Amino acid sequence: MTRLLVLYSGGTIGMDHTPDGLAPVSGLLPRLLERFRTPTLDFDVVEYPQLIDSSAIVPAQWQQLLDDLIARYADYDGFVVIHGTDTMAYTASVLAFALQGLAKPVIVTGSQLPLVHPRSDGWSNLADALEAASQPDLHEVCIAFNRLLLRGCRARKLDAASFAGFASPNAPALARFGIQADWQRQHWLTSTGAFAPVKLDVALKLATFFLTPGHASTLAGQIMQAGELDGAVLMSYGNGNTPADPALLAGVAALTAAGGAVLNISQVVHGAVEVGAYAASQPLARAGAVAGADLTPEAATAKLLVLLSQGLRGEALRQQLATPLRGESS
Repeated sequence: MTRLLVLYSGGTIGMDHTPDGLAPVSGLLPRLLERFRTPTLDFDVVEYPQLIDSSAIVPAQWQQLLDDLIARYADYDGFVVIHGTDTMAYTASVLAFALQGLAKPVIVTGSQLPLVHPRSDGWSNLADALEAASQPDLHEVCIAFNRLLLRGCRARKLDAASFAGFASPNAPALARFGIQADWQRQHWLTSTGAFAPVKLDVALKLATFFLTPGHASTLAGQIMQAGELDGAVLMSYGNGNTPADPALLAGVAALTAAGGAVLNISQVVHGAVEVGAYAASQPLARAGAVAGADLTPEAATAKLLVLLSQGLRGEALRQQLATPLRGESS
């Protein structure tokens, strides 16, 4: 008998029609989940008192998910987190980095259409998530969506108009679900070390800057120079290129000198930051920015949050940011 814990935080999947439109309805999703119970699969469901649209999530709610997973870690064989799609990749990335030493599956899922809709994708996503969470040798945080199992800290929401909502553009799928599940175990991580989860510092101030031609680089630099940020993600062009804007470079240098870090990732979906590929990538690196390889924006944000929450600063922080920890970069 496999025993799973399902944490239901909100999202489209558990919504129903109300006079004001689609909205979460308490008790609906736990009741609908009963169809998945079998003689070999048992599960408990924790429905959060406030079911939220995932666009409203804040770090304190990530910590609540972590607290519930940690408190029940020894009692279950695996875990499913039911979540809205808008920030699902952020949550999966935070869980992946914070649950250090994870030796059980944690599968995040949701849907584009609610379960009450006749064509809902939620039924197949839940079935795949429960099956993935029952694999004892899967020691990762993953997203199950549209018949794919993706590494949580590699996944991105790339489509809001079809059921193929998520992909991992620079990494292979960990499973594909058809009539039979095609488990791609050669890509799975192996657990290392004891289970040692990280408590998030929800007071940290992080920002992400998406560069555009014009004043964006100067404004980003000015904000970083102001001294209020603990860290920043900079989404640059192509292979990590930026203008040699004095304000931007001074901002990166100031935040780095203060013990924080600026993680440089690319705006493009496919490809990676490669310092030296173009001369335009060099000034930023000399100012102290850490090259983020092919990190997604979601994984970059989560990695920075978790490492800073561990108290890492200065060179130790920079080294860990540049090192793949949970299969998040190539």
